[in-house]
Amino acid sequence: MASSPRFPRSIWFIVGNEAAERFSFYGMKAVLTTYLVSRFFNPGRDPNLDAQAAARANDITHTFNTLVYFLPLLGAVAADWWYGKYRVILYLSLVYCAGNACLAFFNHDLNAFLFGLLLIAIGAGGIKPCVSANVGDQFEPGHPMLSKAYAWFYFSINVGAFASQMITPLLMRHVSPAMAFGVPGVLMALATLVFFLGRRSYVQVPPAGVNRENFVSISWYAAGRFLRGERGAGSWLDTAKPRFTAERVDAVKAVWGILAFFAVIPVFWALNDQNSSEWVLQAQKMDLHWLGHTWLAEQVQSVNAILVLVYIPLFSLVVFPFLEKAGLRVGPWQKITVGFLLTIAAFGVIYGIQLQIDRGLAPSIGWQVLAYCILTAAEVLIFQTGLEYAYTQAPESMKSTIMSFWLLTIAAGNYLVSLINGNIAAGGVFSHLSGANYYLFFICLMAVATLAFWGIKRKNVAKN
Repeated sequence: MASSPRFPRSIWFIVGNEAAERFSFYGMKAVLTTYLVSRFFNPGRDPNLDAQAAARANDITHTFNTLVYFLPLLGAVAADWWYGKYRVILYLSLVYCAGNACLAFFNHDLNAFLFGLLLIAIGAGGIKPCVSANVGDQFEPGHPMLSKAYAWFYFSINVGAFASQMITPLLMRHVSPAMAFGVPGVLMALATLVFFLGRRSYVQVPPAGVNRENFVSISWYAAGRFLRGERGAGSWLDTAKPRFTAERVDAVKAVWGILAFFAVIPVFWALNDQNSSEWVLQAQKMDLHWLGHTWLAEQVQSVNAILVLVYIPLFSLVVFPFLEKAGLRVGPWQKITVGFLLTIAAFGVIYGIQLQIDRGLAPSIGWQVLAYCILTAAEVLIFQTGLEYAYTQAPESMKSTIMSFWLLTIAAGNYLVSLINGNIAAGGVFSHLSGANYYLFFICLMAVATLAFWGIKRKNVAKN
């Protein structure tokens, strides 16, 4: 009787590493924005400084997020071209640990604290594409346990996030900032140790060397020739075919087509990623006694991690099959459109909460939990669908490139929020976006993005 397939031993080292690293990352982020306000920007809790302090803290938080999701592009290139995934993960994990140490030991010095955030962004961002790809490297193509391995990997991410978002705020409130930032640092050191201990069991794919026929090189060359007045047989990219292979040029053309699908996705991330910054500051002004327990404002965001684990099987096994049996099409364009509409609805709840706060009231935190329930549904629809669409539509030679571009949409969305909050803090043109007006602005922005997305769909259908 044939034995059932089993996970390679290396998978458990990778899953253990990921759980500890995600505890470290989300634990630090859980208290980041509120700590920046209370320690550096408004330690005296002066109501007159509240809006500016919040804007400065949000600016830093979203700049940090921008770096975390921009740097995977560089991490992937370093791993695939020069150093291999193992060395990139190990070395950048040590940088990550150094960043956590800065937060734990220098949490009263803003410059040292910001330097620590930079190191964490380099570490977390650089290893992000390598760790997930390292899971797939442990299996032969078509291995029956691969999907289960990724399920365990994703499960470990959300367990680590939930645990840290519940525990770290308690450490900040009842022990000290050094402990609140130190425990995530210890978990990151543990993550690095677990990864190192598995070194003899990993399947290590060697770096392939510099790929000179990459997306940037081909696009840059074609753009230069196009600007000089040269025209290809069809697309502007065809001008690159005399220098690069036709197969690679056609692959780049396919990527540009997928980028049209990505065009307005950054607006979604601009709204979604405020749930770990602006929403937490809002929660501090609400009635936190709910379901017989008094919650900390920073703990409420842990609802997201639990809901992700619930929504993914719910949508995949119940909702989508039911809709398909009812004859309703649920393709990627439809799923993402619904995700956009749910995002608007979630921010509508947040806008209503802020209207009450602006009137001097303290609405129940249960209303913000409702907003998390709606927004997490949108996140699952958009994130999972976007990844699947990008991967299936991209040519084989450009799958890593398109995955990096997907992460860049998250970076772009956070950069937009960072620019707006930086402008508010400096008293610029967006300084009137205070209170409920702030959230109303993003509701309108998301509505415009939804209409633009539908326009892109219609154009895409017409071309095909």
